[in-house]
Amino acid sequence: MIYYKPFLKSCEFNTLRFFYTCLLYLLIPLILLRLFWRSLHLPAYRQRWTERFGFCRLPKQPYLWIHAVSVGEVQATLPLVRYLQQHFPQHSLLITTMTPTGAERVRTLFNGKVFHAYLPYDLPNAINRFLRHVQPSLLILMETELWPNLLHTCQHKNIPVILANARLSKRSSRRYQWVKWLIQPALTCVSTIAAQTDADANRFLSLGMRAMQIKVTGNLKFDQPIPDNLKIQAKTLKAQWKNRPVWIAASTHEGEEALILSALQTIKQNLPNSLLILVPRHPERFGKVAALCQSQNYTLIKHSEATQITLNTDIYLGDTMGELLMLYATADVAFVGGSLVPVGGHNLLEPAALGLPIITGMHTFNFTAITLKLTRLGAAIQIKDSTELADAVNICLTNPNLRQQMGYQGKRVVQQNQGALQKLINVIECYIN
Repeated sequence: MIYYKPFLKSCEFNTLRFFYTCLLYLLIPLILLRLFWRSLHLPAYRQRWTERFGFCRLPKQPYLWIHAVSVGEVQATLPLVRYLQQHFPQHSLLITTMTPTGAERVRTLFNGKVFHAYLPYDLPNAINRFLRHVQPSLLILMETELWPNLLHTCQHKNIPVILANARLSKRSSRRYQWVKWLIQPALTCVSTIAAQTDADANRFLSLGMRAMQIKVTGNLKFDQPIPDNLKIQAKTLKAQWKNRPVWIAASTHEGEEALILSALQTIKQNLPNSLLILVPRHPERFGKVAALCQSQNYTLIKHSEATQITLNTDIYLGDTMGELLMLYATADVAFVGGSLVPVGGHNLLEPAALGLPIITGMHTFNFTAITLKLTRLGAAIQIKDSTELADAVNICLTNPNLRQQMGYQGKRVVQQNQGALQKLINVIECYIN
């Protein structure tokens, strides 16, 4: 009976994966149609389709493999990649992403010093084809990427898998409970989960992960380095502002820009010379957001056009990728988007590390622990709507002492919570060595 129960569980998982895989194959036409549809707005989605089915053109050699879904996860890998390059130069590094924006961020962030490919869809033949080619000695999955066929195949091929910087919000945990029959066996294929917080660790335990497989290592985003040339770049751009009060609304989503523009109208009544830097989260929305601003008679200049700002410019549109940190550095106050609409929020630590007062909405369930840390220490303000956003921006822009105090507390939170990189490295080195 001791051997019979694991055997039954294994058979059950294989049966469930069989139906899951059949469904994926049936969905391929719709998946390809979605790729094509997205390519109408972002042509890069039309390229390198063969990689999504496991056909890659990389040199055939062993790799240390990191998977980061898109831009945010790629950015979080920066301190880890730098460490691995320095201490394990004999290993080639491969980063896979799911999105072209993630691919572009890999290219600009690492300047060709790491290899890139798109992660194949979770189809057994695609995964096997990919693994035969890249022969990874270790797979590091960033945050929460649980692909049953990928994890099962890695376990079958004795490839250790680390779920790094792992987070699991209450909302995601509830969703996973609906497919626990598939997720729980997949989690057993993970060698180690390096969770961001105790709360994340407990949610993984509730999905059936064994306690011995989980370590709480902290959040890598606290260890993000500030580029050496950032201040110079920001100073050059900020010279155009001519001492105007500047606030940034970053990583905004559909439905948020209308609320931000409503707040801007109120802010302009009190601070007519204020400037808004508006940075939509997804590049395919740049044109739509620009049209929305212009339809409301705001004077807009795009960052990509490198046009000189005038005193009449109301909005500076950040319509390029990979420059958000620099745009943050030019602002006096930062609103972080994805939080006025139920997206779950975005990374608050970048403006905190730069010493900016932070404003965020109430929908921050993807970053609950960080939001609590920053709000409790007075580094961030949470607002409910466009009226409260306008009030918070006005208060911060007109109160230099408040800005300084909030910025100091934000930097303090970042500094006090650093150290996740070394803890994660301790886990990784067990498998590399």
